[in-house]
Amino acid sequence: MRRAAASDGHADLVFVTSTAAQGAYPGGAGYNAAKAGEAMLAHALRLELNGEPIRVVEVAPGMVRTEEFTLNRLGGDAAAAEKVYADVEAPLRAEDVADVIAYALNAPGHVNLDLITMRPVAQSAQHLLARGPLTVRGE
Repeated sequence: MRRAAASDGHADLVFVTSTAAQGAYPGGAGYNAAKAGEAMLAHALRLELNGEPIRVVEVAPGMVRTEEFTLNRLGGDAAAAEKVYADVEAPLRAEDVADVIAYALNAPGHVNLDLITMRPVAQSAQHLLARGPLTVRGE
């Protein structure tokens, strides 16, 4: 990283953690711990690299609908995996996360996006998910 920073003016470290690193939930102990550890690694490296032109970016997605993640998490139970996303309008997609990472990497070299928490609009917190169509109240 230091060689890249010396030749290019800056270098980048990107960590894809999760909102699970920011708050625990029942059944998530192992995942919560792993992602919190990864987040702490990013935080510590950012401090240790202070003064060097190396950006440390953490992207923490909430609900992302992929074919593998929830299916694996639920032991291959396809019906249970599908239920997680039932009636959720527009969960994040892997492409959304990739777009945010690309944005962070394409920012000017002096700009560091330390922590980007991203969720679908239907998920306002780790524990609060709207099911059904998103509607404007009072209209």
